Amino acid sequence: MKIRCPKVAAWRWAVCLASALALVVPCVPVSGQQSSQSPTPSPEDRPTLGPRTGPPALDSGPMTASVIDIHKLLRIHTLYIENIDNSLSDKLVQTLGKLGRFRLVTKEKEADAVVRGSCLESRRLKRVHSEVFISDQNGASVWQDTIYRSYNPPALDQAINDTAELIADHLERTVREAQQR
Repeated sequence: MKIRCPKVAAWRWAVCLASALALVVPCVPVSGQQSSQSPTPSPEDRPTLGPRTGPPALDSGPMTASVIDIHKLLRIHTLYIENIDNSLSDKLVQTLGKLGRFRLVTKEKEADAVVRGSCLESRRLKRVHSEVFISDQNGASVWQDTIYRSYNPPALDQAINDTAELIADHLERTVREAQQR
């Protein structure tokens, strides 16, 4: 024979009712107030896992360039670009030549600074990892940038072109900001 205690049963029901109300009440807007829920985002606003389409943009990610010595960077007028993997050096010659800020030379001894780096591709990950450094004639680092680009799609050659454009844009932005200081 079970003995029921009315006080315990009432207490259990009160706890169940309170927990159910705690779940429901935040979802119901109070009359006279607007709902705090935002409207459903359009398909263009929704995040995707795929790569961005179109040309690389300065606002496509965080600024990955860093300046080690601003004063040395501002004194650089001529650059020598060493050979970099995957023809990144050729793309940098084209993009940095378009900037007009630096005169590109063919002999390292004639340059104020040297552009060195690497451009490694991972076929398994379909990704290009590029690191570019500008160092003065003594070998001291002045500026550096690191870029990661996916290339499936676009093609590997297009990813390297995008990388060169991003590096040139980052360098130009860094110089512009350094001149404003």
